[in-house]
Amino acid sequence: MAAELSAHHRRLAQQKRAAITTAATELFLDRGYDGTSLARIAEAAGVSKSTLFKQFPTKAALFEAIVTQSWQRDASDTARPPAGDLRSGLTAIGHGYADLMGQPRMTGLFRIVIAELPRFPELGRMQFQLGKLPYFTSVQHYLEAEHEAGNADVPDAASAANQFLGMIANYVLWPRMLLTDWNPAASDIHAAVEQAVQTMLARYTPTRQPDPRPER
Repeated sequence: MAAELSAHHRRLAQQKRAAITTAATELFLDRGYDGTSLARIAEAAGVSKSTLFKQFPTKAALFEAIVTQSWQRDASDTARPPAGDLRSGLTAIGHGYADLMGQPRMTGLFRIVIAELPRFPELGRMQFQLGKLPYFTSVQHYLEAEHEAGNADVPDAASAANQFLGMIANYVLWPRMLLTDWNPAASDIHAAVEQAVQTMLARYTPTRQPDPRPER
């Protein structure tokens, strides 16, 4: 019974946490980071102020949670598949990243950061250090592993990761920042990812070296 109650309480806490971060994101977009109080967030989330303060004692802590949750969707396994098959690995990374960048909450997060950056540069640092950088580093490490295994010729994995993720974000995310009706079909997103994979393969697939042994 105690275990069931504990699990029930954890579920309630998780539900309240999700309600808080969702309400905060919407209010930050509508009223700005500075113009949104924790009390207003608690009211919009349908929780008491004490509940909110228990989980998020400051607005900065709440924003950190929003960033972390937004980037956690596939940031570990999908962002760094096992080395061994460059095409399948890049395809998994590409589709995972497209799914992540296509989430409305990700668009909202970028809009909040861009709008508030001049007054609150720490929001940009959180977005970069807690979200973008760990994801980017995971992809970089995957490409380094493929290079070391001889499955790819990637002398500069950081540059290659930037190229690959940039090709996908440039189609999936950035148009949404300017066009409210940008909503490409799943087939178009799939094609964009496949084109990015093909570009990477054309650039980074190792060239077969000629056999130095003389023919008999």
